[in-house]
Parts: sequence; C-alpha cells; structure tokens
Amino acid sequence: MDITSTNTSWTNICAANDLTPDAGICALFNEQQVAIFLCQQNNSVYAVANFDPFGGANVLSRGIIGSTQDITYVASPLYKQRFNLVTGECLDSDEHQLKTFNVRIENEQVQLKEAS
Repeated sequence: MDITSTNTSWTNICAANDLTPDAGICALFNEQQVAIFLCQQNNSVYAVANFDPFGGANVLSRGIIGSTQDITYVASPLYKQRFNLVTGECLDSDEHQLKTFNVRIENEQVQLKEAS
C-alpha cells in the first residue's frame, strides 16, 4: 500500500478488517515502510518502522508479538531482538530504537500520522 501525506493530519492506510490479530502488515507511509500490529491481548494497534536495524532489512512486520513485564513488543524474525511497540526501544540493546507512529482505528479505517 502506498499512502503519502504531506501534513500532520491522520491518513487512512487500510481497512481495520485487513489486520490480523497478533500479526503484522506492512504499509508505505510518507515514503517509509511501517509495520502495523493488532495485539489481541490488549486490543491495541501499534505502528513502528519496518526496518530491522540489526538485520538491515525491512522485516519487522513479519515479527512475533509478545509481552514481558507489561511491555508489548515485536521480536525481529531475523535475530530475535525485541522492540517495545509503544516507545520503539530495543529491549535487548540500548544502541537501537525504532521510529514509532501514531495509529488509530476510526470509522473502520486504520489511520497513521507522524509522532510528534
């Protein structure tokens, strides 16, 4: 999906029913690949950069959702580093952090906007 927005308003990315619980999808937003996840455990939607800084590839949308100590994360499918889906922080190394995006479901549409 190629969605480009030049302002800070919400942008429709896909239909809410395109999301699969506890799995990711990838979308292009403002010329960036974004991994979007619907977490069934807490019924929340998250959006982070799709680029895995350890593996050097756009693969995080294929990662595994999990949680530890009340932190919901995605584990990279390559080297298994875990990234906090709220903050983007790597739980296994202080040297890397993912960009996060504001995400919501409005009128049955998944919407994104740049985080401030």
